[in-house]
Amino acid sequence: MKPPVRRCAIYTRKSSEEGLEQSFNSLDAQREACEAYIKSQASEGWRALPARYDDGGYSGGSMQRPGLQKLLFDISSGKIDIVVVYKIDRLTRALADFARMVELFEQHAVSFVSVTQSFNTTSSMGRLTLNVLLSFAQFEREVTGERIRDKIAASKKKGMWMGGSPPLGYDLPEAGSHSLRINKAEAETVRWVFESYLELKSVHALVRELDKKGVRSKTRTTLKGRTIGGEPFSRGALFHLLRSRVYLGEVPHKDQSHPGLHDAIIEAELFEAVQVQLDENSRRRRATGKSVARSPLAGRIFDTDGQPMSPTFAYGRGGKLYRYYVSASLQRGAKRDQQDDAPRRVSATALEARLLKTLIRLLPDLEDEPFHLARRIEIHAKRVAVLLTLKFIGKIGENLNTGERAVRDLTEPDQLRLTLPWRMQTRGGRTDILAGDKNTPQPDPSLIRALRSAHAMLDQKPRKAPTLQAAPTSPWRRNLVRLAFLAPDIQRLILNGGQPDHLTLALLMKEEVPLLWSEQHRKFAIDSAN
Repeated sequence: MKPPVRRCAIYTRKSSEEGLEQSFNSLDAQREACEAYIKSQASEGWRALPARYDDGGYSGGSMQRPGLQKLLFDISSGKIDIVVVYKIDRLTRALADFARMVELFEQHAVSFVSVTQSFNTTSSMGRLTLNVLLSFAQFEREVTGERIRDKIAASKKKGMWMGGSPPLGYDLPEAGSHSLRINKAEAETVRWVFESYLELKSVHALVRELDKKGVRSKTRTTLKGRTIGGEPFSRGALFHLLRSRVYLGEVPHKDQSHPGLHDAIIEAELFEAVQVQLDENSRRRRATGKSVARSPLAGRIFDTDGQPMSPTFAYGRGGKLYRYYVSASLQRGAKRDQQDDAPRRVSATALEARLLKTLIRLLPDLEDEPFHLARRIEIHAKRVAVLLTLKFIGKIGENLNTGERAVRDLTEPDQLRLTLPWRMQTRGGRTDILAGDKNTPQPDPSLIRALRSAHAMLDQKPRKAPTLQAAPTSPWRRNLVRLAFLAPDIQRLILNGGQPDHLTLALLMKEEVPLLWSEQHRKFAIDSAN
């Protein structure tokens, strides 16, 4: 009697993209060895599946690999009986990731085979051996990382440029060199920026001047042909440029700076004059004490996408001061999507007054100002979430109003997530914060758009499992595509606005999304009956 057919999936991986353009590369060599091993087990019913699960140019320290994600999805769909790899570290180099994979393999009765190492994951001894070997693989990766960091530090002491995006005014070194090359046109722009700051004596004013003249950040093309940069300067980017000692011909490393092999763009006298002016402005702000007093939520407030919201201000008629918290994307000059109704600009005065009043009501025994208790504040279109220390859950629970919730946070178990049903409404430039209704569905536009974008990345043919149209081009898109594999009922909740308050885009992009729907319900605390 013939043995039952065992469907074998071959997984291959190479950390770098070097050599992948060759007709027969490392991935092909791994696959050939695995195919030969499967043929040797033909009498046991082993058959190699035609589908390819390849990851070229992806590190084994992360699970976010298109080929691996496709493999795990097919395992969950019951299409695979055995996973075959050339070597165990091709699958992963992280012990925690491997443990999760083994758990998934066991749930679906999938065996794991390494061609160069004899393992049988169905036995406890086999799993122990694998864990030991994987521990050494992880150790090797960490030691290699330390060795690389030491080499970079030693090279920078010699003045070498050790990779990374070159700053405005310089181009990457030529092949075989470690010395930045001056870009004459950009160098003139850099000198003008330094001289203009001394004239204006304000980074805020300089940002406006740069935007008026159309000066943009450095544009470069990646190895994959994608163009990045060319954006308006933010205040943070401009501060970094004015403080950069690279323009003095030096190579910074952590808190030290070493003489570099490249030529300077800025004279030492001009650079020092700029530093004196920057320090003077900083001392003036600290002396007035207005920065902290006027923006008590600075560094703690984020928008619905998880972007930080920084304090800004403007003067109206009669010198009246108006304060705001503005999303980082708007501060960088990004144009507002007309269909985006998420709050990106919030009146600081209105928000602080409402939040202060609420925290005093919820925690009446506090003697000092309660703003410092808020570890994180998230602004959504129809709610505001505040993360506090978990010890307050008992006191707050007694004073909650209708529609307010206080539960343990899913991602930070030592913190309390306080959800306030507030709606942001802007009228004539003034932001009003209105009380919401907890029984009214509250669709999250940012989350819905992200869900639609994730589905657009898939090739969904009738009666076939969805597949990626192309490999994601960025870590953001690799995380985004996971949303398309959320359980159908969770996706319906998102589209209808019935998702729990804690289920935000920031949470889903930060956390791993389990492949099993039951695990998704458990992890995100969602009742499967919905």
